[in-house]
Amino acid sequence: MFMIYDKKEEPMDSIIINKLQIFANHGVIPAENELGQKFIISAELFLDLQAAGESDDLSKTIDYSKVCDLIYRLTRETTFKLIERLGYFLCDSILTEFSEVKKVIITIDKPWAPLKYPMENVSVRVERAWHEVYLSVGSNMGDRKGFIEKGVKALEADTFIRDVKLSNIIETKPYGDVEQDNFLNAAIYVKTLYSPKELLKAINKIEADNHRERTIKWGPRTLDLDIIFYDDMIISEENLIIPHIDAINREFVLKPISELNPYIVHPIYKKTVTLLLEELYNRTLH
Repeated sequence: MFMIYDKKEEPMDSIIINKLQIFANHGVIPAENELGQKFIISAELFLDLQAAGESDDLSKTIDYSKVCDLIYRLTRETTFKLIERLGYFLCDSILTEFSEVKKVIITIDKPWAPLKYPMENVSVRVERAWHEVYLSVGSNMGDRKGFIEKGVKALEADTFIRDVKLSNIIETKPYGDVEQDNFLNAAIYVKTLYSPKELLKAINKIEADNHRERTIKWGPRTLDLDIIFYDDMIISEENLIIPHIDAINREFVLKPISELNPYIVHPIYKKTVTLLLEELYNRTLH
């Protein structure tokens, strides 16, 4: 088993909210939840500030007083045993509330942590961001187009998924040796807060909700959703391989993705999907 994270991030501007003091009720010990204590929360928000810097226009950035209001309210209204959980909750809330923010780093200091040793504070630092993902979607049973549309609507309804874009739907012959009806296939672009494993679980649920049964490899299905690319990540685990291991051999995968983004680069082969599609056509012809 191996996992390589190969995401090359471009530099981003940021807004820093430093050491917001909040009295709230979080902790493993019951007394911490009942009596409360002080928490010091800092947030770094990553977003593009060029338009605001050039125009001096508040509408071109985010109102960080509203971010402070959100952090303060959510920290006061909730009770968690772990400040790790509070950190993730605040990150996700900021990212879903303020669409301009691409990434958030939350640092929570707990100066009154119940320890027997002299110390200044205990801190947790949590980082969350939107990730770019390309999915392949297909169906060859029943109302094929209807199943694809239901899959897209389910993605759009998920709070942790946004900016859903569907390619044109194409009809293709079945892949593999199983005799079955033709497929309708497409590609879907999304941004997500889910980790790769979380996303896999989410799309498997969407498949199950649409009566997907896994009985025959490469067999007929009502709805098939596969993760093809997740940022520039390269992942190989027992139940999850990204990029999709057979994507370079599938026209019904490469062609719709190239429609959405002809310049996306395969992180292993270092070639665009357009070039990979051209090479596939050449292999097929010869």
